Amino acid sequence: MKHKSESIKYFFLQLFFILLLWNLNAQSFTDSNLPIILINIDNNSSIPDEPKVQGTMKIIYSGAGQRNALADQNNIAKLNYSGRMAIEIRGSSSSVLNKKQYSLTTLMSDNITSNDVSLLGMPKEHDWILSGLAFDGSLMRDYLSFTLSRMLGQYAPRAQHCELFINGEYRGVYMLLEKIKADNNRVDILKINPADNALPELSGGYITKADKIAGIDVSAWTMPTYSGNPITDFVHEYPKPSAVTAEQNNYIHSVFTKLESISNNASITQGFPSVIDVASFIDFMIINELGSNADAYQFSTYFHKDRNAKLRAGPVWDLNLSYGYDLTHWGLNRSFSNVWQFDNGDNVGPKFWKDLYNNPTFRCYLSKRWNELTTSGALLNASSLSALIDQTATTLAEASAREYVRWQSDYSSYLLVANLSTQVTGIKNFINARIPWMTTQIGSASACSNITLPPLVISRINYNPAASTEFPNSNDQEFIEITNTGNETIDLTGIYFGETGFVYRFTAGSEMPPQTSLQLANNATVFAQQHGYSPYGKFGRNLSNSRQRLTLRDAFGNLIDEVEYSTDVPWPNADGNGYYLKLSNVNSDNNVGSNWEISQEPIASTITDLENKGIERIKIYPNPTEDYVVIESTASMEKIELTDMQGRLLEVQTPNKSFVQLDLRKFNAGLYIIKLYQGKNRSTHKLIKR
Repeated sequence: MKHKSESIKYFFLQLFFILLLWNLNAQSFTDSNLPIILINIDNNSSIPDEPKVQGTMKIIYSGAGQRNALADQNNIAKLNYSGRMAIEIRGSSSSVLNKKQYSLTTLMSDNITSNDVSLLGMPKEHDWILSGLAFDGSLMRDYLSFTLSRMLGQYAPRAQHCELFINGEYRGVYMLLEKIKADNNRVDILKINPADNALPELSGGYITKADKIAGIDVSAWTMPTYSGNPITDFVHEYPKPSAVTAEQNNYIHSVFTKLESISNNASITQGFPSVIDVASFIDFMIINELGSNADAYQFSTYFHKDRNAKLRAGPVWDLNLSYGYDLTHWGLNRSFSNVWQFDNGDNVGPKFWKDLYNNPTFRCYLSKRWNELTTSGALLNASSLSALIDQTATTLAEASAREYVRWQSDYSSYLLVANLSTQVTGIKNFINARIPWMTTQIGSASACSNITLPPLVISRINYNPAASTEFPNSNDQEFIEITNTGNETIDLTGIYFGETGFVYRFTAGSEMPPQTSLQLANNATVFAQQHGYSPYGKFGRNLSNSRQRLTLRDAFGNLIDEVEYSTDVPWPNADGNGYYLKLSNVNSDNNVGSNWEISQEPIASTITDLENKGIERIKIYPNPTEDYVVIESTASMEKIELTDMQGRLLEVQTPNKSFVQLDLRKFNAGLYIIKLYQGKNRSTHKLIKR
């Protein structure tokens, strides 16, 4: 029945396509279900390869599900954008096509200042791309790949199909999409400056790509491949080749050479998990291998690295030669359903890709992720993919007919098939062959399927503290808290935050006692001034004031805990009003907003790690407590003072030991201060007695 239903669906899709073709020559373009982009170059000039030429751009968009009419080009209520811009041709192999691809910048009315705007619902920016969907008769291969990557939780450029007019001439179906660049809403890395030539500033952020050398790109370094020829060229995307310093080039190059040397080693502290965000590399391989992307690994292969963070693979880019299609008119035929693109003897990229796959531990986690994603009802299951393809085809059906008529000369020259319904069938047939082949080849995930993850919970988040006269910088006051809800000490080695925009990695050998909490702060000095003790560690970057996903992972990318907080209901309001978010019950689902509450109660240290600041590591637990508290240090404590919040001395001990238990049963519930004396070092810690 399912096969019959799909056959009926394709019959009507083909019928619709034929009727549109029949009518196209009988009537002029008036409206579309897609947004319509109108670009007019000053003086009606043509668009060169470079430099950019200026003009105006209008985007007619009436809203989701609404039709968009050329007649509304002067109706401000129907315009998503109307203003100045600059544009140039982009692309390498696609330059042979008459249908060009473009890079554009939105400008202010002064024709100089960049204009950050939201186009078609995408976050504000000024650098955009109009992709001509080169060589792709389905008009959807890139769109599907980008969409799937974002649904996996990895950033990929947001995109929207549209129909384009330039100087009044219909140019067909395009895809307006985000240009890959360092930006909080795109590749979310800290922007490195020319003066950042020493650690830790030198460690990021970078965007690097393996690619062809074209235009202003120059090869920063090369890496050998297992195919022998060609070598892989690496190019600086950010900072730009003209801006990168020798120190920065040498540093990011060293990250790749280190990965190359340890890619067959799964040691948490000495192997590939110490260098790469394993989860991002696995997802990158899955998207590219699912489509059997002929350019993967060797060309258009991006990497990015934030400051003090691991190297991440992605974003995915340029998957037009995929899902069974290649440049056969040039004698190329590589996108097969039964080959690995990292080991096909051609565009295999640097050696570390094959080495990672051949490492039993990496391959096990690749298998685990793949099998989770392809199970019944999951994102990459053939039925789920078929539904996404059908949805996209329905959106494109009307405009694709106009596209094929407009560019039939290019399609007949470079494409085997220029028919949407036939293309859709081809992609689905490819997927139905590809998924079982990959499943068989990857093998079992049994060795990593029953991993016990530590019971760590993100329990407090102070994402937008209120500024004050004493603490005027809100960001300096940010902190998060992590709680060990279990009954055993946790080895924190290799545990890190896996998302971009928020960076922290626990040092090797770090431990967390049972039923304890630790705080990570944006500014350790300010945190100590506010709370009376130093935080366990300092994280990199700032927490978003509106929405951010925090993912705590082990060294191999296994998800320990995840929270995506928000300022939207049902999340309680802790947005700049003096409150922070507190998980009401540490055993509840902390990714549900209604399980959080706002709080102003003092926080207390149960673990303080100061060894990186020249002071010995100190652990105080449990905190809060009802009776006893343990104070443990890596050095002897000469004196311990307990005071109340008014500074009155309540108790003094001189243990000269590294392990002390204090009896607090005689004290009332409240907040207290513990002062520790260790040689020349002094530290202060808050303690809550319940």
